[in-house]
Amino acid sequence: MPVSIAIADDHHLVAAALSDMIRKFEEYDVLLVAENGRDLLDQLALANQLPDIVLLDVSMPEMDGFETALCLRQLYPAIKVLALSMDDREEHIVKMIRNGARGYLLKGCRPTEFRRALDEIMIKGFYYSDFLTTQLIRNLNAPAENGHNLPFNLNSRELEFLKIACSELTYSEIAEKMFVSPRTVDGYREVVFQKMNVKTRVGMVLEAMRHGLVEL
Repeated sequence: MPVSIAIADDHHLVAAALSDMIRKFEEYDVLLVAENGRDLLDQLALANQLPDIVLLDVSMPEMDGFETALCLRQLYPAIKVLALSMDDREEHIVKMIRNGARGYLLKGCRPTEFRRALDEIMIKGFYYSDFLTTQLIRNLNAPAENGHNLPFNLNSRELEFLKIACSELTYSEIAEKMFVSPRTVDGYREVVFQKMNVKTRVGMVLEAMRHGLVEL
């Protein structure tokens, strides 16, 4: 009997592409596809069979991946959750793992890694990639390294973005330097702007200098 998989993703093209890929894998099949966490829970409540694995998008309308993972852990503890996201922010990764996810994959990963993640979750019960391990270790070590909370409650990756952004580099060049996608850099920018209560890059640089976060 193949391993059954449920997909919860509000992007229809992504969900369809994942379904096609999974159905090409031997020993795996797609049981259901949901548009968000609420739709997933509704379908599970009516299903005759529960999936072995849920591929869970983190950012979804109505009910996001964080809340959905918590509900799945409480209502269906036997289901294994693999988080899928475009977002590599530490706080999102740590929160998903704390909420019960057995692994966290970026949507830009290769099909071979995706297949390996499914295999290891079924065999070992979890999948910790090198990327995930690095993020978790960095998060665990952050308080000891810093010794105090950073101004504006920035985490280490947001501070790294801030320091690099206080330069003449374009956001695309910053993305290359941080080894992330331009979309992820856009996310860092929005979060840092919000935390620092600024509206422009110039305002961010001035606030950073004022608080001694960067030196020019």
